[in-house]
Amino acid sequence: MRSKLFVPGSRPELFAKALAGEADAISFDLEDAVPADGKAAAREAVAAFLRSAAARDSGKLLIVRINAADSVHFADDLAAIANAGADMINLPKAESAQAVRDAVAALEAAEARHGVTATAALLLNIETPRGLREAAAIAAAHHRVAGLQLGLGDLFEPPGIARRDNANVHAAMFGMRMAAAEAGVFACDAAFADLRDSDGYRAEAEMARRLGYCGKTCIHPSQVALANDVFRASPAELAAAQRIVAAADDAARRGAGAFVVDGRMVDAPFLRRAQGIVAAAQRERSTA
Repeated sequence: MRSKLFVPGSRPELFAKALAGEADAISFDLEDAVPADGKAAAREAVAAFLRSAAARDSGKLLIVRINAADSVHFADDLAAIANAGADMINLPKAESAQAVRDAVAALEAAEARHGVTATAALLLNIETPRGLREAAAIAAAHHRVAGLQLGLGDLFEPPGIARRDNANVHAAMFGMRMAAAEAGVFACDAAFADLRDSDGYRAEAEMARRLGYCGKTCIHPSQVALANDVFRASPAELAAAQRIVAAADDAARRGAGAFVVDGRMVDAPFLRRAQGIVAAAQRERSTA
């Protein structure tokens, strides 16, 4: 998921256009982008679109960001989305493992009412000081948690932390990435609000990629190409990863646990990284 494009749930005229674009994932937003008096119509529009043949056959990762668990809109969001066919449900402001388990219980109850068997994974937003402190436990709270997403606006703005200070951004990115790694889930980078600053978006995306993030959030279609470019493995990186994977197969046949590729010793962590690069390239080709 190199690029994840937010689309307001209150703008159904944009749904098909987003689906036809180059973003790997489309995130239909029922939270910040939708005013209170538009919530009901937005959730109905998103649920209906997710059930459409266009959505089912798109090959995109389809995500719905619902309202937070302590919101008056949470239960209605789950009731509408539980059987709509989303691949992931994005839960904002996750702050504790117990809160995640409570949200899963509510989701499973909604699914049971609909007789749903195919269940959506969870993408949890880390966007509060407590959430960042508890991120490892949050990520490991339930097997349905697939990944964590950083939210720097909510994390930085209330306490007055400068977003344009790279040291601040790196600290938050590193903390959440380590939490995701501990739990064995992916990490997705935050949105970048300045649509005019493509260089700033790219620089932040490149920092995230160096920390092992899978991709970056996009709040406008103009950011999608930037994210796809930054998080796409270069031909040299892909070729090196393919050599490692091929050498691992040969080593396995010989019963060797570690082996040398291009003059470097390779063992399990390096192999997992190479396998991830090859798998991502294969997914990109299959959806091209």
